[in-house]
Amino acid sequence: MHQPIEAGLIRGIRRWDLVAVALNGIIGAGIFGLPSKVYALIGPYSLIAFVACALVVALIILCFAEVGSRFSETGGPYLYAREALGSVAGFEVGWLVWLSRLTAFAANCNLLVEYLGYFWPQVVAGWPRAMVITTVVVSLTVANVTGVSNAAKLSNLFTVAKLIPITLFIGAGLFFLNPQNFVSATQPAFDNFSQAVLLLVYAFTGFEMAMIPAGEIHNPQRNLPFAILLTIGAVALIYILIQVVCVGTLPELATSNRPLADASHRFLGAAGASVITAGAIVSITGNLVVIILSGARLPFAMASQRQLPRLLAATHERFHTPHIAILLTGAIMLALTLSGTFIYAVTISTIARLLSYASACVGLLILRRRDEQRPALFKAPAGIVVSGASLALITWLLSHSTWREAGHASLAAAAGLLIYLGYKLWRGGARAEKIAQPTAGLITAEVPNSLASDLPPEGKR
Repeated sequence: MHQPIEAGLIRGIRRWDLVAVALNGIIGAGIFGLPSKVYALIGPYSLIAFVACALVVALIILCFAEVGSRFSETGGPYLYAREALGSVAGFEVGWLVWLSRLTAFAANCNLLVEYLGYFWPQVVAGWPRAMVITTVVVSLTVANVTGVSNAAKLSNLFTVAKLIPITLFIGAGLFFLNPQNFVSATQPAFDNFSQAVLLLVYAFTGFEMAMIPAGEIHNPQRNLPFAILLTIGAVALIYILIQVVCVGTLPELATSNRPLADASHRFLGAAGASVITAGAIVSITGNLVVIILSGARLPFAMASQRQLPRLLAATHERFHTPHIAILLTGAIMLALTLSGTFIYAVTISTIARLLSYASACVGLLILRRRDEQRPALFKAPAGIVVSGASLALITWLLSHSTWREAGHASLAAAAGLLIYLGYKLWRGGARAEKIAQPTAGLITAEVPNSLASDLPPEGKR
């Protein structure tokens, strides 16, 4: 099957690079804080919540694996929604996902500074904070501009670096478990269990970031399904084991603000807490690498489809990267992180993700009917059932969102619609003006001298 390769890009992300990108997209800051919050809601049943969330996300990933195997262009959820549901739905999904990437970067970068404060207390305020944030954002932006392979190598480095302390935490902690900590006298309420699973969506999602730069992935239609399915299996195992260690070694887990660090302090001492804190810093940084890698490709993809100014679709002649989109995204991320005004916008993140997931699940049903146009190289087993179950689960999760989150997401969607309509009107006016100019030129053009002698007297005036 032939599909176009986007001009100016190179396919510098290989199969195992892609696995690292997916791992960095999922394993960020959430797992270093959520074990205690989930335990506070439902106690030892939090282990079941981890399993349930893993199954929910696995169903959604099966839908993404099939839909993603039909495309080789940049865009991910934006492109899938545009192809299956039309240009307006595609723009809205792309806009919301991009906005959620911007705010997630700002939130996680500020969290990175907070963790650095464990080793350097002065960094959490004033010029040290500004210096660290600026250094991080500029460095990651430059790495992305100077080549997608550089960003992939950086992602690989942080993947290995984050897995070392996590493996140490799990490997050592399993020898210090107290079986009594897993016993609960009461069964949790269903609403609490649902809320716990919704909280875990923060920690289990982010895999879609690996789908976005498909135009720079080697053989994306085969490698994307492989990478995201392998990743969710590995992440589920890691997360469940982390929760087992936290529950089994930390009796005061429900009140801990840094559960992994506090648990490791129990069985590895102060040095263990320092290692886990350093691991959190590395994990968050790796997540930031992938956020800017994928986030910058969204305006590029939208501009390539003529839904944003064409300038954003430009690629660097030497580095073959969407440098304008990367620089714009990096600049906005820096401004949001430094200002701290992003806090209210962060609440749209989960809703934006769930809506983009819903569009992919619907897209599976629609694109199966058009299989001859974009054949799938991976078919989800019982795909129609999987898609229906995923949509039902997404609806269940959305129903547990707050009105505040829904209000902020609606405002963000409305802003995106205004941008879409405004740019469409501007393009329509510019096109009409462009068409009118050649017509005017024909009316006022001078007649060549070689033909003037053949014209009647009135034509020579």
